[in-house]
Amino acid sequence: MPALKSDRLDSILAALPAAYPGPGGACAVLRDGEVLVRHTWGWANAERRIPFTPRTLFRMCSITKQFTCAAVLDAFPDPSVLDGDVRGRLPLLEGAAPGALHLCHNQSGLRDYWAVGMLHGALPETPFGDAEAARVIGGTRSLQFAPGTRYSYCNQNFRLLSDILESRTGRSFGELLRERVFDPAGMPHAILAADARAMPDGTEGYEGSQASGFRVADNRILWTGDAGLGASLEDMIAWERHVDATRDDPDALYSRLSAATSFACGAAATYGFGLGRRKEMGRAVTAHGGALRGWRSHRLYVPSERVSVVVMFNHLSDAHDAAIDLLAAVLGEDRPKPPVGAAPSWLGRYVEPETGLAVRIDAAPNGQVRLRYGQNPDLLNITPDGGAESDNTRLRAGEDGLWMDRPSENQSSLLRPCDGEPASDVAGRFRCAELDAELTVADAGGALYGGFSGFLGQARMEFLEGVARDVWMLPCPRALDHTPPGDWTLRFHRDAGGRVEAVDVGCWLARGLRYERIG
Repeated sequence: MPALKSDRLDSILAALPAAYPGPGGACAVLRDGEVLVRHTWGWANAERRIPFTPRTLFRMCSITKQFTCAAVLDAFPDPSVLDGDVRGRLPLLEGAAPGALHLCHNQSGLRDYWAVGMLHGALPETPFGDAEAARVIGGTRSLQFAPGTRYSYCNQNFRLLSDILESRTGRSFGELLRERVFDPAGMPHAILAADARAMPDGTEGYEGSQASGFRVADNRILWTGDAGLGASLEDMIAWERHVDATRDDPDALYSRLSAATSFACGAAATYGFGLGRRKEMGRAVTAHGGALRGWRSHRLYVPSERVSVVVMFNHLSDAHDAAIDLLAAVLGEDRPKPPVGAAPSWLGRYVEPETGLAVRIDAAPNGQVRLRYGQNPDLLNITPDGGAESDNTRLRAGEDGLWMDRPSENQSSLLRPCDGEPASDVAGRFRCAELDAELTVADAGGALYGGFSGFLGQARMEFLEGVARDVWMLPCPRALDHTPPGDWTLRFHRDAGGRVEAVDVGCWLARGLRYERIG
């Protein structure tokens, strides 16, 4: 085993501010329950020159989800008793409703409400509070898959859980977190920082880059159980020490949060109770990241090594990548380098038949292939058998075509090639009855643009990218959340006379919505 505190770890630590430049940040590394690194740098508020300290509050964003599930498990050891509460908050849903455990494991089938908000015409800085959330969630009429059969990230799963906790207990969610999680774990500064516009200690998050300059990020979302946690580095160190101290107690909250989960068919799931289960540096970890405009964070725990890493930025650098730099240093190992292979013959454009989403595969500069299908582009390493794989996806050529396996989603699909040149006669107005929202596709001087509108406003028109004859992509480069939901696939349908009569709209977070032509 390497020394507890190594020169290599010191070197990585010293290089972090330059490797991930921005106004400021914080990180911690623990081993065997002891703190090896507790470090902050830069500015919590660059304009007011408020420095970062170990007590500065960060927006932990989606790291909140594990704390929400901890509060649920502490208050209701069998979350299935809340299934009726979930059903009651989806009054218009046709068919079976997801249960509370489906929400905890991101297996609900619900479309992500921040993504659906973009279909309602939201601009990135649109106010999105309790009223807007209730309208989007309460208007749900269909699911994008049967509960328990697939995985798809969905923020309102955890908002629903926190809302139900409040209703069931008659206590605010912030009080419940304090009583059931923060105090037992020794997190004195942690709070529910629901209003994304400001932090109580003046800390700001920043958009931009070192090259373009940084500016204060404008966020107007009201968070609860999905992303509302505000915590300091000291708080997160306390959480990691609590995790390690209770590691051998099967009834401890983190033991229950990190227990194995599965899909309805019995297949193992890689996400559950607000935690991802994956491998880093060849070791099993439980982990989660967080992001909003101006904020990036990541935490992970390696039980076999009793190592925890926490990284928090008030800018948009890659906190996960920084966390792996620190993990490699504390383990005394090099980060694995991707193998370089020849570009495969199956690069191109496809449609995934179950979701109806476009799949675009091209060569990446470093000898990998780039897959654009989910929320973010995925880099895959070329394998000796002529396929390609990453932690999330495997592409393999078969006699009948190209297969895409995504075990984390319990999905395996034979991709359909996209044929034909994009046809430009798809302009028109289209309405989605389920959402009571519209899509406008316009031919503006020979170039096609598209934009959504609904109760949240009128979104900007975006230049469409042609994929195949009746398949187009509508970009979503900025959104309510920091990470946009991904490009929207537009699959147009024609009547017997060849006129476009409808379009199916979807992205990985919100798919399977039909828009009928109205003009």
